[in-house]
Amino acid sequence: LHYKVTDNTEAVIAAYWGTGNTVYTGSERYSLKDFKMAQYKVELNNPYYSMRAYTTQENAGESFNATVTTRLFNEAWKPSATWYSQYAQSYLNALISGQQNIDAHNTARALADQGRPAANSSQFRTLFDQIRKVPIKKGGGELLDKTNLYNIEGNYNFSHLTKEFADIIVGANFKEYVLNSQGTLFADSAGTIKTKEYGAYAQVSRQLAERIKLTLSGRYDKNQNFKGRFTPRATALIKLAENNYFRLSYQTAYRFPSNQQQWISLDIGSTVRLLGGNPNFISFYNMIGNPVYTIESVQTNSATKFDIANYELKPESVSSFEAGYKGLLANGKLLMDLYGYYGQYKDFLGRSLVVQSKVGATPTSTDINNSSRAQVFSLPINVTDKVKTYGFGLSADARLPYNFSIGANIATDNLKDVPANFVAYFNAPKYKTNLSLNNNGFGYKKRFGANLNWRWQDSFYYQGDFANGQLPAVHTVDAQINFKLPRTKSIVKLGASNLLNQYYYNAIGNSQIGGLYYISYGYNVY
Repeated sequence: LHYKVTDNTEAVIAAYWGTGNTVYTGSERYSLKDFKMAQYKVELNNPYYSMRAYTTQENAGESFNATVTTRLFNEAWKPSATWYSQYAQSYLNALISGQQNIDAHNTARALADQGRPAANSSQFRTLFDQIRKVPIKKGGGELLDKTNLYNIEGNYNFSHLTKEFADIIVGANFKEYVLNSQGTLFADSAGTIKTKEYGAYAQVSRQLAERIKLTLSGRYDKNQNFKGRFTPRATALIKLAENNYFRLSYQTAYRFPSNQQQWISLDIGSTVRLLGGNPNFISFYNMIGNPVYTIESVQTNSATKFDIANYELKPESVSSFEAGYKGLLANGKLLMDLYGYYGQYKDFLGRSLVVQSKVGATPTSTDINNSSRAQVFSLPINVTDKVKTYGFGLSADARLPYNFSIGANIATDNLKDVPANFVAYFNAPKYKTNLSLNNNGFGYKKRFGANLNWRWQDSFYYQGDFANGQLPAVHTVDAQINFKLPRTKSIVKLGASNLLNQYYYNAIGNSQIGGLYYISYGYNVY
C-alpha cells in the first residue's frame, strides 16, 4: 500500500510472504520442507530523507536434516552392530564355500539387508516420517528454526542546505536478531538468543574545480558481543576528458562474526561437531580441563595442544586500494572499463578442526573417526598473520555496423598467505571471462534480433563444510533469437541457457546443471 502524504512524501506499508520446498547443502544435506518466510515493512520516503522499519520472520516448517535422518533410519530398521555382524559372517562363509569376492559380497548383502523397508513403501514412509518429525535435540532429524530479524534505519540528505560547500548525507540503523531453533541448530535450548547491532554513517562529497570530485565517508558499527568498529573510506573521481574518467579509492571494511559463527552447535558427522566461537562453548565442553589438540598434529600422532586458553573470536577487517578507468573511445563506439585492487585482511575469519579425547588420554590418529574415543570440533578462528587479496578486471564493448555489437570481459581474484590446513571458504575461480555477440535488428524489416554468449571460468579448489574438492573448469554457451511483431506490440523469443547442455556443478556435493530451453511471448499493454 503506497500513499502520498504530500507531493514529495510517500508512505509505504508492505508485506511479503512465501513458502516452498528445496534441498540445501551446508555442513550436511537439509530438506527444507514447507518452509515459510515473511517480511513486513513500513517506510517513509522523501527527496531529503527516508525512514524504514521491517521484520523478517522465518519458520522452518517440516524441514529436517536429511543426513541425520537417513543415518537414524538405517539404525532403526536394523542396528549397525547387527548388520555388520550378519554381513561379515555370511561373507566369510561364502568365501570358504568357494564363491568369488563379488558373489560372496552379494550373498552377504542379501542376508544382512533382510527386513530393510522397500523404498517409498508404506513401511518405509511410516518409519522415515517418525524420525524426521522428531527434533534433532530429542534424537530425530527435525529442524525447528523460527529465527526473526528486526531492523530500523533512516538517512537524511543535507545537500539542499549545504550545496555551496558539499553534499552531505547522514544515516543510522539498529537491528536485533532473535535466534530460535530450540537447540536444533544453535545453542538455544534454554531459550532464544538475542543479539543487537547498531551503526551510523556520514558521507561528504565535493566537486573540486571542474575535473575532480572527492567523496569521504565513514561509519561506526557496534555488535553487543564485540567492540565497535569505525571504517573510513575515500574516493576520487577524475575527469580526464569528455566521457573519460579515472577513479581512485581507499576503503576499510569489517564484518562481525555471523550469528552462525557465534552460536551454531550442530553435529555434522559421527565425530565432528560444528561450534560457534562464543566463550560459553569453551567451558561447556571443558576444553581447558580436557585439552583440545590440532587435528593436523593428531593425524601424525604428534599431538600438539590448541591454545584454547587464549582463544578469542574477533571481527575481520580489511583495508584495500582500488584504481580504475572507464571511458568512451572511437567516437563513442567503444566502451572500456578496467580496474585493479589490492587489500590486506586483519583477523581473517575461517575454521579449523581440533580434537578432544573422550577417554582421558592424548588422542591418536585412530581415534579421530571413533566417536567413542574422540570428539572433533570445527571452531571459527582468526588468522594471526595478514592475508592478502588482489585482482583486476577488464571489459570492452563495441558497436559495429549493421546493428551488431560485441563485448568481452575478463576478471581475476586471488587470496594469498592463507595458512595451511585452514578453511578459508574463498570459493572463487582465479580467472573468468565472457564473450558476447549481439544484433538488435536484422532480416525482414529489421525485426529479428539475436545474441550469443560464451562463458568460461577456471578450475579451482572448493572448500565447504560438506565437502572439499577440485571443481573443473566450466564452458557454457547461451543463445537467443527474437522476432518483433509491431502491429500487436509484442515479441517472440526462442533461446537457451547452456545451449550445448554441458553439465557442470558449482560446489562440491551439489547437483549438476544442464541446459534450459525456452520460448516466450511478450506483449506491451501500452
